[in-house]
Amino acid sequence: MDKLFIIFQYLVPQHLLSRLLGKLANSQTEWIKNPFTRWFVERFDIDMSEAEQEDPLAYTSFNEFFTRPLKDGARPIDSHPGGVVCPADGAISQLGNIQHGRIFQAKGQSFSSIELLGGDNELAAEFNDGLFATIYLSPRDYHRVHMPLAGKLRRMVHIPGDLFSVNETTADNVPRLFARNERVACIFDTEAGPMALVLVGAMVVASIETVWAGQIAPQLRQVVSTDYQNPQTDIELAKGEEMGRFKLGSTVVMLLPKDAASWGEQYQAGSPTKMGELLGQL
Repeated sequence: MDKLFIIFQYLVPQHLLSRLLGKLANSQTEWIKNPFTRWFVERFDIDMSEAEQEDPLAYTSFNEFFTRPLKDGARPIDSHPGGVVCPADGAISQLGNIQHGRIFQAKGQSFSSIELLGGDNELAAEFNDGLFATIYLSPRDYHRVHMPLAGKLRRMVHIPGDLFSVNETTADNVPRLFARNERVACIFDTEAGPMALVLVGAMVVASIETVWAGQIAPQLRQVVSTDYQNPQTDIELAKGEEMGRFKLGSTVVMLLPKDAASWGEQYQAGSPTKMGELLGQL
């Protein structure tokens, strides 16, 4: 079955399917959104008691339900000095050191930091021998992404690509998965040096959004880099503040420079995460 699932992903028109499903997910027609939302809550055992609006059918569309905000205090931000907090609910796909410019994916699979960041050699060099953490957001998770450290936005790069699923089966079997899927790389300057938060798209992901630019993907099929080093466009976000969100699932890859921090020893592939909990220490 796993092999058939992978073959299906290579054959299906990924972008067309994803955009069509995205339009359905954005529908405000009750006979479309309500049955699917109700099924989704039951199928994935969604804990609506954490949500600001607990009634899943009260949202105007499935996308609004999927990106629902949580109640104040539902995700306390760890206050340890020098702490690096987890940017999202989900599970650790992998984490560790960037070795010889490559990031471990799964089962002998890896991809280069240059590829991940859109082919920019100078930018990738800032993370040589640095650290990475890849966090997978399952359908049942809270789908807003928050800042692991306070930072000032330097650059945002939209990199077009494929839209493979990003679950464990696909990560095990599709080479360079996170460096071939459509993604948005956000580069921040922090007290630890540069930090990259890469929001990776996936099959049926309708869009990726940031709090400063709104919807980013889909875009034209070329790399689009936007510089934010202008005093008139300064964007500074506090640790734990929302920076972006996914409409229908996906993955965040975080990069930090060499010797900037160490990850908590309790984390390994498969470890569950909650946004705001202590992930590492500067």
